[in-house]
Order: sequence, then C-alpha cells, then structure tokens
Amino acid sequence: MNDSAAGPVNLMEYLLGTYDELKRRLARRLGSEELAGDALQDTWMRLSARSGRLDPVYKPAPYLLRMAMNTVVDRQRAEHRLLSLEEVDTLMDMADPGPGPAQSAEQEIALQEMMALLQRMPERRRRILLAVRVDGLQQREVADSLGVSLRLVQRELKAAQEYLAIRSVHALPRRL
Repeated sequence: MNDSAAGPVNLMEYLLGTYDELKRRLARRLGSEELAGDALQDTWMRLSARSGRLDPVYKPAPYLLRMAMNTVVDRQRAEHRLLSLEEVDTLMDMADPGPGPAQSAEQEIALQEMMALLQRMPERRRRILLAVRVDGLQQREVADSLGVSLRLVQRELKAAQEYLAIRSVHALPRRL
C-alpha cells in the first residue's frame, strides 16, 4: 500500500480502494478480523456522515487506521459503561423494598382514620372485632370470654365489618 501519494486523497475513495489491506493491518493490531471489519464499517459511517465536510488527506492509511482504532476504543468505553446482569442483580438486591415517604404518610393517615372509626363504634362491637380480627381468637372463644351467645358475636362482628366497610369507602381519597 502506498501511503505517500503525490497529493491529497479523498478518504472515502481511498477506504473503498484499499479496504482489504486496511482490514488486514487493523486485524493484526486488534487480533480479530471481525473487530477490524466492524471498526472499518464504523469508520465508513463516520466518514459518510461528514462527507460534505471532508478535507483531502496526504497520508490516508495512517489517518484511517487511527480513526478505526478510535472507533474501537469508543465502542469498548461504551460497553464498559453498561452494567452486567450480575451488577444489575446486585443493585436490585440493594434496593429498599419498603414504602417511600409519600406511601408511609398515606398509610399513617389511613391508620389514624381507622382508629377514629373504631373509637366511634360501640365498645362491645369494637372488642369483638379486635378479638377476632386482630387477636385471632375464634368466635366461640370471644363469646365465652364476654359471656354472650355465639350468635350475638356473629351479628356484632358482621355489623362492625359493615360499619368499617361503608365508612372506609367514603373516607378514601378521590383520585382521577
């Protein structure tokens, strides 16, 4: 390949005319024909993007080889900026699954509203609801501990749940 042409050379014409030789030299430097071909393709794309603004070059081979090597370096830098699957998994494991500040505030408000609803309930109804739903006692156990019938516990539990269901729906914030 004769780099010392008598005058300036059009880079795109030179690349087309000496593609095989440039690829061979680049493959020797990079250790891969595939990488060399990709680098020359990227070089061609860069040249064609600037085709109207290309100045003729006196030593086109070294210029094109340097340009191709720069595309390889740019590609390697970009690939190193990407996270591997293992790095993504590590980051996902570090993510806090807990609620954020807004969600915590909403939950606190909802809890306060529920406590206010419970306080407005008749005491026996509230005790039955909490014993069954919070403490996990059987309805028969609650009836025995309060000295009332199982049927009364069932009615009070149903009434408490309906009371909360109706008032909780009305207390929900309206969202679009």
